[in-house]
Amino acid sequence: MKTNHYESVIILNATLEDSQVESILTSLKEQMSANGVEISNVEKLGRKRLAYPIQKGKSGYYIISHFTSPREYITKFERTLRLDENVIRFLTIKLEQKDLAFIAKRKSELAEEAAKPVEVVEAKAPKVEVTEANAPKVEVTETETVVETAEPVVEDKKKESED
Repeated sequence: MKTNHYESVIILNATLEDSQVESILTSLKEQMSANGVEISNVEKLGRKRLAYPIQKGKSGYYIISHFTSPREYITKFERTLRLDENVIRFLTIKLEQKDLAFIAKRKSELAEEAAKPVEVVEAKAPKVEVTEANAPKVEVTETETVVETAEPVVEDKKKESED
């Protein structure tokens, strides 16, 4: 039996709880291992917004898996996904050697980044001495104080009319 490398992207219904997602994944893994499939990697990307609404839903739970499988099993695997009500969409592709090389390179780059020590840099404000030359200048302006009185303003109008 000839085996090939495959990558499968599965989008599950976002309303499922984490325990339900795990149970779906374990049942798929059990079925795959029973049919001679070697799973090399399973990435759970979590809940993400869909590019367009699918079955009136706006988000889905994304899972990406890499595996080696006989060619004949892929149709059975896709039929299982098609019949599962919780699977919104799926896509399985055959990986070529250049794809496998790219995936291996990406894994090694991510591992190197994770292994790098993270430098913590403390930001310190520079000390500034305040002198008369660099002190902020404050301008003082005169303000008018308005006081309200209960006296009628009629007298002022009479004075203005007399003038």
